Amino acid sequence: MKALITGANGFVGRHLAEHLRSRGDEVVGSDRTQGGPDLADLAGWERLCLEVKPEVVYHLAGDANVGGSWQHPVETFRANAEGTLNLLLAAQASGVRRVLNVGSAEVYGRVPPERLPITETHPLEPLTPYAASKIAADFLGLQATLGYGLEVIRVRAFNHIGPGQSEHFVAPAIALRIAQNERDGNDTVPVGNLSPQRDLTDVRDVVRAYRLLVELGEPGEVYNVCSGVAVAISEIGRQLLDMANRPMRLVNDPARQRPVDVPILVGDNSKLTAQTGWRPEIPISTTLKDLLEDCRSRPS
Repeated sequence: MKALITGANGFVGRHLAEHLRSRGDEVVGSDRTQGGPDLADLAGWERLCLEVKPEVVYHLAGDANVGGSWQHPVETFRANAEGTLNLLLAAQASGVRRVLNVGSAEVYGRVPPERLPITETHPLEPLTPYAASKIAADFLGLQATLGYGLEVIRVRAFNHIGPGQSEHFVAPAIALRIAQNERDGNDTVPVGNLSPQRDLTDVRDVVRAYRLLVELGEPGEVYNVCSGVAVAISEIGRQLLDMANRPMRLVNDPARQRPVDVPILVGDNSKLTAQTGWRPEIPISTTLKDLLEDCRSRPS
């Protein structure tokens, strides 16, 4: 299978490319940081799709900074919504067979405990500019299937973590501060709100799910990609502190608080499992160990 990955140089893109190649796929990556088309460049995406002639496109590119979207909502919307529209139009015009359109569980918003775990039929109630942009991208994928006949598989990914992730996300941010403290001798780790609970899946399990959905998913359908288990951010911090090579403590930093935090987010992966047979395999302790080792290897 010949695959084009947008956002190929990002956290998930690198893991996805490695997994696809291990399965025997031919992979072409595109990333703006390496000279690929900007998300606003429809003509550039059309040229790339005609040149590469991929059978499938894994669309990962976009603005993934949920907290940062409060500071640049227009740019977030353009990257995630208009960028997805451009990619889908280019795919349809160039004869691409199937697109995996990767969205986010942030679209579900604040869900009361009695309605957990979240299924794909739950109402979409965005709290952040990022979430609103991902709803637009999600429904552009549906329209491309219904209106153009492009086989779009829609994904709502819950939180995923692992080696190589940016410090803009909470687990690697904590892990990186611990690694820095191990080098310079400090014993405090500044953190934001530790009370939220998140459904966390190792990125290496996530990319397995993506390929299975490209093979077995139903066009136009939407699938949660999640572990089905909620873990408190405080527990993530505790486990990472336990792995540190010297005693440290978490210290609240008001500057790291978001304007709005969803208290608990946990998904139902039964639709994905029934369609593909996928199940998460990597335990959170292994993920955090690998993440901390990766942060220790980064430059100071």
